[in-house]
Amino acid sequence: MRLILFDCLTPQRLNFYPLALSRPIFELRCGMTSLAEKLIAKVGATEVACFVPPYMAEVYRAKTSRPVNDLNTLKGDDLLLVNGRVKAAEFAVAPTGPSQVAADAEGNVFFARIAKGDLSKLKTDSIDALLESAKAALPPAEEAVAAWNYTWDLILASPAQLAADFVTAGRNGIEGTVEEPNAIRGSKKDVYVARGAIVHPMVVIDAEHGPVYLDEGVEVHPFTRIEGPCYVGKRSILLGTKCREGNSIGPMCRVGGEVEESIIQGYSNKYHDGFLGHAYVGEWVNLGALTTNSDLKNDYSSVSVILDGKTPISTGSTKVGALIGDHTKTSIGVLMNTGACVGAMALIATHGKLLPKFIPSFAWFLEGAVTKGFGRKMLYQTAKIAMGRRKCQWTPADEALWETVFQMTAEARHEAVKKGRKTLGGG
Repeated sequence: MRLILFDCLTPQRLNFYPLALSRPIFELRCGMTSLAEKLIAKVGATEVACFVPPYMAEVYRAKTSRPVNDLNTLKGDDLLLVNGRVKAAEFAVAPTGPSQVAADAEGNVFFARIAKGDLSKLKTDSIDALLESAKAALPPAEEAVAAWNYTWDLILASPAQLAADFVTAGRNGIEGTVEEPNAIRGSKKDVYVARGAIVHPMVVIDAEHGPVYLDEGVEVHPFTRIEGPCYVGKRSILLGTKCREGNSIGPMCRVGGEVEESIIQGYSNKYHDGFLGHAYVGEWVNLGALTTNSDLKNDYSSVSVILDGKTPISTGSTKVGALIGDHTKTSIGVLMNTGACVGAMALIATHGKLLPKFIPSFAWFLEGAVTKGFGRKMLYQTAKIAMGRRKCQWTPADEALWETVFQMTAEARHEAVKKGRKTLGGG
């Protein structure tokens, strides 16, 4: 059996912007691992291939050892095709068996199990063609399938998922270095410090209410307090951080200040004081000193988020912070509204007030208004420098991906720039 993880260009992808602008949905994090890792583990697959939106295929291919958008993987074996939005914990479909397909009311396929003998009846010249022909030819599945619908679903589910993932990982104890004096509260069975991780003196690891997992090469500076459940990814550094409960921090991050129930995809900086709560931060983001987001409204009502620049969507939760896309940079003192959606490749300068609820991708937010700024080429140059500082390379494929994203996000940006001109008195 071959597992095929797919993420197609459907209207539902907008629900995961700006984070999914530059990666497949199944590479988003929840708990200690990505949605892809959870699905692969649940199915028990040893052979896995991926299908992603074509514009990001080359960049994603460079980040994974799995075949990407390879039509040959749609032939020659029993297949289990699973939408990257499917919740692994609730996915109870046997990986092999009679052919069947499950789709939602809008026609989005959640999974298709296809026996090798039935492949000849279906179209395999593209992933979209295979899914459409499977819907038409295969019997519907009886199993109900649960799926993620919005990025904030991942944020809200992450604390409980962290605890479950710690159990699944099956590791505890101190393999790295924990220097004295230190304090470990709760059960030491709920703490894992991986090989090569260093915890400096005067650090508190509080596992009373959830486990703490510090991955390989993590460095924790003095006067940091880490409350579980918490995961800190490989080679990340905590700098005197008030690391509240429920955080999932990816690899190669630099984190200071106060962070609560947030997900940081990886390779991002929040060195300084400032609050980040119930947020999802992409890669290559730099949050300036005292940058802070609100995650609770003064009247304790449900938080709404604007993903398209027009329509507020109720999250159904009183606690949702900011969604921040890749390569976005903020200056000192930036204040983000509750449920803010800040696009990718944006540059945000403080103006002493809360940001608008929606900032489009590639926007330069200057003097309280969205502008074109100095253009995307300067943003690309900054991205190249930032990636170089982590020994990563900005490639022509990266630029091609972001050029496509620039076109995809043009309408919302143009509207915001028009409003910005009026704000600045330019008519």
